[in-house]
Amino acid sequence: MAMTDKSILKAYLELEQPKNTIQLEYIWIDGSGEGLRSKCMTVDSEPLAPSDCKIWNFDGSSTGQSEGKNSDLYLYPQAIFRDPFRGGKNKLVMCEVYDSNKQKVATNHRKSCAEVMDKVKDAHPWFGIEQEYTLHDVDGYPYGWPKNGFPGPQGPYYCGVGTSKVYARDLVEAHYRACLYAGIKICGCNAEVMPSQWEYQVGPCEGISMGDELWVSRYILHRVAEDFGICVSFDPKPMTGHWNGSGAHTNYSTQEMREDGGISHIHRAVEKLSHRHFEHIMAYDPKNGEDNKRRLLGKCETACYSKFSSGVANRGASVRIPRQIEEDGKGYLEDRRPSSNCDPYRVTEMLVRTTILNETTETCKKINGMNGMNGMNGQCH
Repeated sequence: MAMTDKSILKAYLELEQPKNTIQLEYIWIDGSGEGLRSKCMTVDSEPLAPSDCKIWNFDGSSTGQSEGKNSDLYLYPQAIFRDPFRGGKNKLVMCEVYDSNKQKVATNHRKSCAEVMDKVKDAHPWFGIEQEYTLHDVDGYPYGWPKNGFPGPQGPYYCGVGTSKVYARDLVEAHYRACLYAGIKICGCNAEVMPSQWEYQVGPCEGISMGDELWVSRYILHRVAEDFGICVSFDPKPMTGHWNGSGAHTNYSTQEMREDGGISHIHRAVEKLSHRHFEHIMAYDPKNGEDNKRRLLGKCETACYSKFSSGVANRGASVRIPRQIEEDGKGYLEDRRPSSNCDPYRVTEMLVRTTILNETTETCKKINGMNGMNGMNGQCH
């Protein structure tokens, strides 16, 4: 298979970029609800805020978001970051997608999330998301795994060091540095339990910025992986059997939770979450709970998708309170249910709706398009 030599690009990127020419890479979520698309435009001045960027358009019929007879959709810039691939004053621009009537498309969950975050801004909700993913060869098999078999059982890979313990650390390091350059609040990374599985953490981010930063960090990860000829998978259960799946564990707190005596507010939030477990499960992956059925099996460090559970230091629970938080009497909770391919806008919005706005089940179902929860009452195998 023919492959390009990535080192050749370096000579062209080192060419002087003319003054008053800035490249803006517009990024958006496609019709799958988990895929990312992007395209570039040249402008004559450096944008310092999203409002400095033009509204643009694209062919939605090629991204699963419109029909060919009325294909034009609009990109509304919402957040900007430094471009780690082009450098200089060039930017990455995270956008919302709107249709020809200027209405948000089905996969634009950012708009409602931003509206909710504005309502609760005085509560100062903070989020930190632990993004797990796996690396694959172009044939779809996990990177570094024997082609005709499997690696040794899980055990030596988590936070592992050394050949045969970790795979593609150079890609992981490149992604980390690129996120720091871009201005993403990436705060850590580690090898995960399954070989070729990794995790990085973003946060704490307040309100809508959590979704913006996680989506752009995913975009950067895919772009970095291109340079290494490796594929990134956010599939929540890439390998069946006794192999860990991938989640996006979400750490969440309000100002009350972070202050002295905050543990009582944490326990109250957990209680509220327990009453709307199924609504959250359906909002926590792009397929309304179907992906989490494959991952949340009550084993491999997961809770059962059909039953809410909580506990201190319990990684087999739906919601975990870290032991140090219980001892300190304040801090945050960890919702372990979101899948690795979740939309962070939906996840953070649901947490706020349930724990701060105290919205009813029927309201949540209407907001998230939940017309029923058939199949959610099954048993884990």
